[in-house]
This record gives sequence, structure tokens and C-alpha cells, in this order.
Amino acid sequence: MTTDDWLADPQYRDAVADLLGVLAYGELTAFTRLAGDSELSPSQPLKAAVAGLAVAEFRHYEILVARMAEMGIDPEAAMAPFIAPIDAFHERTRPSSWLEGLVKAYVGDGIATDFYREIAAYVDPSTQSLVHSAMEDVGQAEFVVKVVRESIKADPKIAGRLALWGRRLVGEALSQAQQVAVERDALASLLVGGVGGADRPSADLAELGRMFARLTDEHTRRMGRLGLAA
Repeated sequence: MTTDDWLADPQYRDAVADLLGVLAYGELTAFTRLAGDSELSPSQPLKAAVAGLAVAEFRHYEILVARMAEMGIDPEAAMAPFIAPIDAFHERTRPSSWLEGLVKAYVGDGIATDFYREIAAYVDPSTQSLVHSAMEDVGQAEFVVKVVRESIKADPKIAGRLALWGRRLVGEALSQAQQVAVERDALASLLVGGVGGADRPSADLAELGRMFARLTDEHTRRMGRLGLAA
């Protein structure tokens, strides 16, 4: 099947619109948060580094919006259903320090990235390639790991606080991911099937369980890279 064959199914097209819409708004909020974190950076080199990460996130946003426009999907309409839940998540997980903001950008956004990569296993090859491109690491992993580890080395007492913050983020992020998938029927249909043709891959309950186990395992790995207990 070609991408056009998949998109000929109106339900599948709606599902792809949901997927690209939630990713685009997520990238836009990542840009604005990192831009704010840049202003709070304790030195000029760090300010420039975080600003560079913000610019890269905005480029991802532009790629997703351009793809929706090519498909005849209204980007604003596609993003609209996700504005309130994503904004609410960020309000609940507002960092209290610059370091917490960096950990959130790495750990919290990392969980969301992993979740949407998992969903991308069930879409057409062209959309899958786009999702992976938009979700690629823009350098934040190496940067955040270096800064957090150096900060912990300079002041070991902060490790406990950042570990607690990371554990809070994983709970909130997994809850958010599940809520979005459940409340948007079209998006949920990408996982469980029912759109895109009878031969389109889908996940059963056992695979969904394994998927969330993989998300948790990857979170543990990220926390370990930061030098924090998960």
C-alpha cells in the first residue's frame, strides 16, 4: 500500500491529523519553554546553547505544519484539541529552577517522544519517517546530561531533589499520554486498528502493556544517564 492508499481512508486521515497535530503543538511548546529557559541560564554560553535547542524544536514544528498543509489538513484545527491538555500538563509540571527545567526537557519530553515513536510503528511509511524526523534528538540529551552531572558533582545535595522531580515527571507524562490516546478516538485507532485497511498493523492489549513497560524502562535509562535514581 502507498501512503495515498492509506490516506484514502477518511478515518485514517483523521488519525494522522491528530498525530501530527499533537506533535506540532508539543514541538511549539517545547520551543517556547526552552526559549524561556535560555533567559534563565546562569551564563552566556549556556544561554546560547539552550537557545539553539529552542530553535531546533521550532524547526521541527515548521516541518510538521508544512506536512499538514501539503496534506490539505488545517494545522490550527489539528492542534486545537491538544492545546488544553498539553498546557495543563505543563502547568502541573512547572519547574521551580533552571535545572528542573532542563531535566523536564530531557525526561518529560523524552517520555512523550518515546510514546509517539511507538504510535508511529502503526502508520504509513511516509508519516512514520516524518514523525521520526520531528522527534529526533536535537542535542538536548548530551547537553542536559553534561550540565546536570556537573551540577550534581558541584553540589551533591541537589541529586535527591532532581530524582524526586524526575519521578514526578514520569508519572504525569505517562498519565498525560494515556489520557490523550483514550480521549481522541482517531488517535487511539492508530494503536488498536480499525483504520487504514485490514492489513494495517495494530497492537493488542498485551502489546500495549509491553509498550508502556518500554516507556518506563527508557525513562529509567535516562535518569541513570543523569546520575539520578529512578
